Amino acid sequence: MNSFPGMGASGGGGGYDQNDPNIKAINAMMESCFGKSVISGVMGFGMGGLFGIFMASMSYDTPFHTPGGPGSAVKPIAELPMSQQLKVGFKDMGARSYSTAKNFGKVGLLFSGIECGIEGFRAKNDLANGAAAGCLTGGLLARSGGPTAVAGGCAAFAAFSVAIDAYMRQPSED
Repeated sequence: MNSFPGMGASGGGGGYDQNDPNIKAINAMMESCFGKSVISGVMGFGMGGLFGIFMASMSYDTPFHTPGGPGSAVKPIAELPMSQQLKVGFKDMGARSYSTAKNFGKVGLLFSGIECGIEGFRAKNDLANGAAAGCLTGGLLARSGGPTAVAGGCAAFAAFSVAIDAYMRQPSED
């Protein structure tokens, strides 16, 4: 019979066995705080990398600088040969993309882990979980900036988290 694995003999969709130990293991991993945190961190890293590439590609619209070594004369990028321009551009784009990817991954990992932990502790799924997780995440990320930065990071992340969570909880139009 010409059917894909897991589709059953009829060839229709929706055919995987809930009692399969592999399916149970994947579901258990997806429902654990550790699994959610890792997945959010990896997805954040991927999205951050794409966002970083996009943003870095937009920053080359003016030819007024060329990254050079310390003490070297700054030469406008337009005066370099094309191969050198591409080399400098791609190297800078990769560095910026990796930096953005690390930051997005860190935010995803921290926020989802903290929110999952709070949700498990409170045994509730409401806006307060996101607000508390946003506050803790923002405060942790801004801790090197001092108490004012921690308070600002806490307030900003909490407000953003509540706004997104409230929007996502709205009933659909269907």
